[in-house]
Amino acid sequence: MYKRFFGKLYIQVLIGVVAGGLLGYFHPQLGADLKPLGDAFIRLIKMVFAPVIFAMVVLGIAKMESMKELGRVGVRALIYFEVMSTFALLLGLVVVNVAKPGVGMNIDVKTLDTASIASYTAAASKGDGFMGFVLHMIPTSIIDALAKNDILQILVFATMFGIALSHMGRRAKPVVDFLDAFCNSMFLMVSMIMRVAPLAAFGAIAFTVGKYGLGSLVSLGQLMGAMYITCFVFVTVVLGFVARVSGFSLWKFLRYIKEELFTVLGTSSSESVVPQLMRKLEHVGVSKPVVGLVIPSGVTFNPDGQCIYYTMAAIFIAQATNTPLTLTDQLVVLGVLMLTSKGSAGVTGSGFITLAATLASLGNIPVAGMVLLLGVDRFMSEARAITNTIGNAVGTMAIAGWVGALDRERMHRVLDGASTVEELQALHDHDDEPAPVHNDLAVVHKATA
Repeated sequence: MYKRFFGKLYIQVLIGVVAGGLLGYFHPQLGADLKPLGDAFIRLIKMVFAPVIFAMVVLGIAKMESMKELGRVGVRALIYFEVMSTFALLLGLVVVNVAKPGVGMNIDVKTLDTASIASYTAAASKGDGFMGFVLHMIPTSIIDALAKNDILQILVFATMFGIALSHMGRRAKPVVDFLDAFCNSMFLMVSMIMRVAPLAAFGAIAFTVGKYGLGSLVSLGQLMGAMYITCFVFVTVVLGFVARVSGFSLWKFLRYIKEELFTVLGTSSSESVVPQLMRKLEHVGVSKPVVGLVIPSGVTFNPDGQCIYYTMAAIFIAQATNTPLTLTDQLVVLGVLMLTSKGSAGVTGSGFITLAATLASLGNIPVAGMVLLLGVDRFMSEARAITNTIGNAVGTMAIAGWVGALDRERMHRVLDGASTVEELQALHDHDDEPAPVHNDLAVVHKATA
């Protein structure tokens, strides 16, 4: 019994998180020295992330029977992403104005060490506005995009390649078969990498507590508390409503993906679980083309947790530095973030860079105030990453149900625990498409025609 309990990956990750926190607290220097453990795990995941995303997107589109189906799924996904991220931004804006975590700090901007955020502002200053963002989406070379793990560029190329294969029909079968086998081999590598997730969680948490200490949370505890509460409300209320409308229990679904959530908790990266999350969504009954299209694009266009963080952090800096903001000013912040948040990646630290870019473009909130967040940004990244992951997973289920690409009978059987671990493992090892899952979107055309 104990072997079965401690043999579960999420239990091992949780043990790693607790052990890392204790080590960082009692031996801070040793804990800070363990940072490479977490960094190595992220690098291992990023090593296979780009190939997996590329193969899944290409396969998803190539197996669609018509481009109308791609348009239906893509347009509805973008509508869903925009609505959910706007809800997240608004919720963060409301909570930070009610809680007022920065009021009373009376920080003089001139006393802040702006050099400590020079790297972030330098990265943020590279943007050239909206047109620069659009041009950046087009890769100069797919090899360069894959090497840099540039999600947007990979999505653009993979989408065009998938459309080309779809138009080729039977002639594309050798390429599709190769990509299918390649994708399965990548997922086998992911399974191997995930075995070291508990060690990575141990090192990452030990570093965080050892580097910044529990005392670093005191002055910004209110902001952190507000952030975590807001994320909890968003998941339970907003995403809970989406799940209920889509016909499944949010609690059962979260229990189903608990291993991925504990991994995200330890690594603070929603990107670290994308490959295995895609497999689990296939297993629960979502059509493979929908999974291949929605999950990768959701990482970039549906960062719900980061959206909450953006509005709360921006207004917090204004409150802490006594920067007056009218209602109009805050609505402008909201409007700008509706655009800049769509370029966020799923890796630790990307939210900080996006926030720096947003504040630099606004001009009225001092970018130097971001130094106030340096000590606790790492602690808040867990809430952001978990909310991003849940939002992306629930969104995929909702969109699949919306376009008629969700096997509801299979979904209820899996979420009720009737599906076995062996079935999920068989999904990793299969050569053919899983029979219970819709393998194309022909049903979409029938459902929406």
